[in-house]
Amino acid sequence: MARIADHRFCRGSQDHLRLISYEGLEEQPDYLLIDGQYVRLLYVSGYPFVATSGWLDNLINFNRNIDVSYHISEIDAASALPKLRRKITELESTKRSMVQAGKIVGTDITDPLDSAITIKDKIQRGQEKLFQVSIDIALRALSLKELDKLTSLLESAMAARLFFVKVARYAQLDGLQTVLPRSEDKLAQKRNMDSSTAALCFPFTSSELVQESGILYGVNKSSNSLVILDRFSLNNANSITFAQSGSGKSYAAKVEILRQLAQGTDVIVLDPENEYRSLAESVNGMVIKMSVDADEHINPFDLGFYGNDKESMAEHVQDLIEIISLMADGLNAREKAQVDRAIMETYKLKKDKPPTLEEFNAVLVKNKVNSIAERLEKFVSGSLANCFNCQTNINLTNRLVVFDIKDLGESLRQIMMVIISKYVEGVVKAHIKKRLLVIDEGWLLLEHDQSARFVSGLVRRARKYWLGVAIISQQANDFLSSSYGRAIASQSALRILMRQDTTTIQNVVEEFQLSEYETNFLLGCEKGEALIIADQNHVALSIVASASEHPLITTDPNEIYSQAL
Repeated sequence: MARIADHRFCRGSQDHLRLISYEGLEEQPDYLLIDGQYVRLLYVSGYPFVATSGWLDNLINFNRNIDVSYHISEIDAASALPKLRRKITELESTKRSMVQAGKIVGTDITDPLDSAITIKDKIQRGQEKLFQVSIDIALRALSLKELDKLTSLLESAMAARLFFVKVARYAQLDGLQTVLPRSEDKLAQKRNMDSSTAALCFPFTSSELVQESGILYGVNKSSNSLVILDRFSLNNANSITFAQSGSGKSYAAKVEILRQLAQGTDVIVLDPENEYRSLAESVNGMVIKMSVDADEHINPFDLGFYGNDKESMAEHVQDLIEIISLMADGLNAREKAQVDRAIMETYKLKKDKPPTLEEFNAVLVKNKVNSIAERLEKFVSGSLANCFNCQTNINLTNRLVVFDIKDLGESLRQIMMVIISKYVEGVVKAHIKKRLLVIDEGWLLLEHDQSARFVSGLVRRARKYWLGVAIISQQANDFLSSSYGRAIASQSALRILMRQDTTTIQNVVEEFQLSEYETNFLLGCEKGEALIIADQNHVALSIVASASEHPLITTDPNEIYSQAL
């Protein structure tokens, strides 16, 4: 056992060293005790035969107190080639003698022989260079028992990828100096690699997500770097967010809304719980209240109808059939055909401006389609006439528009969410610019096939009109058990997964093919933490708001009340 004296007993002229160095260190054969913290130094001693993309993910994403040091140095080809030839000669000689003796030549001979021949040929052609690589690790814990547990976890995680990790016994101080950023490889546990293999080790591309044109989403849990992402640079700008209630999903959405506005993106929000009003008011946005007695209206027959283009008109009629089917509690095939004819006839009668639901219902009565007309009567002249039987009197000229539908009953919310979404789609088609449509509590749209089919089509078409559709839901099981829900998830290049419980995690894991580490992270992550999947990138992060953003977006009653005081 070796001890290094406490710096407090050094000369007074060196007291300043206490600010930048440890006060005491104790060395044991397999760990160090530094300032009351246990540190163990290890190194990678064995590697898999084949290197693939992400082969070191288990090490890079090991979510514990860990420091990883890489030492990479190039080997001169002139000195490497003679050694390779000698190694090839030795392996071929061993192989021949085993064959002559009638023994089976195993992969312990053939694999290194094939690898050495391939590397030699590539180096001679100038296709590859040769490097010496060593990977050294420092684990830290507050107790020896915890340190032993972390060591076992790391060894198991690495063994799953066919890596073997050894403790640097009786060389812990050398290991510490190797891991420190001093460019000194005291352990010298090196492995020869060609440039293609070395490139898969560094940099840690798998755990970083930074795009110059993007917005800040949060802080990377693995590396403490910033996660900066531009959803409009992905395959499509759509996103799906799954989270338990209270895990921070609406908070995360509001953080993105503020930053998208700062980037020049127009944002439209479907708000079923009146959570976005204060945010809209704080940035001079527009709040449109949709209820049975509100003054703002959207005429369903005005949706997306911008001229006499036959293709647009056909698509518009099909969407109208879905909306009327929702109002009428479902339509069979014969009734859909009757509604289709009645819609076309209604538009022929009203060429100067969009017809109303009342005029459409009159056509149904004239055509003796009384069963559907009776089911629509409450929307035409009954208690809900003010909600659905009026001409459109709103516009979406503000940069941030929030549709507040909290005062509508749950069944009416679903109908209104489809109507608003269709109206937004029509505006987007008429005036193309970068927009984000946020649909909170999106699981409501999957309760009936009509609304589920519509929103799935909207997500699929959005990319053509520079629109991103962000759907937020706390009902992951309900969402992913629907074929339309799975289609929406597959058509969303950005997936934001927050805390899950044991009843929902299995469907989420299967849908997004999550690793064991990612599964455990989602089961135990704190409020405001998330796993982002952007195309093929998986990053765990903490979503953060600035001191000026937080008061605008928090829904914590304690904070809201204290701000009011």
